Amino acid sequence: MSASGAVQAPGFVPGRSPIDAYGRGGFRFSGMSHVGSILALPSGISAWPVSSISLLQPHDLALALREEPRLDVLLIGTGAEIAPVPDALRRPFREAGISVDGMQTGAAARTYNVMLAENRRVGAALIAVE
Repeated sequence: MSASGAVQAPGFVPGRSPIDAYGRGGFRFSGMSHVGSILALPSGISAWPVSSISLLQPHDLALALREEPRLDVLLIGTGAEIAPVPDALRRPFREAGISVDGMQTGAAARTYNVMLAENRRVGAALIAVE
């Protein structure tokens, strides 16, 4: 738990950080490298145990849905190929007034960085790519 009492995910790096690089099965951010997928939120970046959009379940996005203050947009990097984000995953966000956009992981990482630079309340669930 953090000092604020919030439960943190394993591999948590606090604060907003741009994605410096992606590929080779992972990401670089905050001067660090991480192998595997990540969930980047205004509260921090954490390891994210999703390796394929087809395996993504609503509970995998629970931290993004609970982020306070609420996100404006959640970008989902679907991997090397664009894939539709199922309505069952979109619905809770839509009900909370949060836009969900699915795109290739590279495009999602670049869009996340632009929106972060614009000081938007953006999150990114990024599936690692080779």
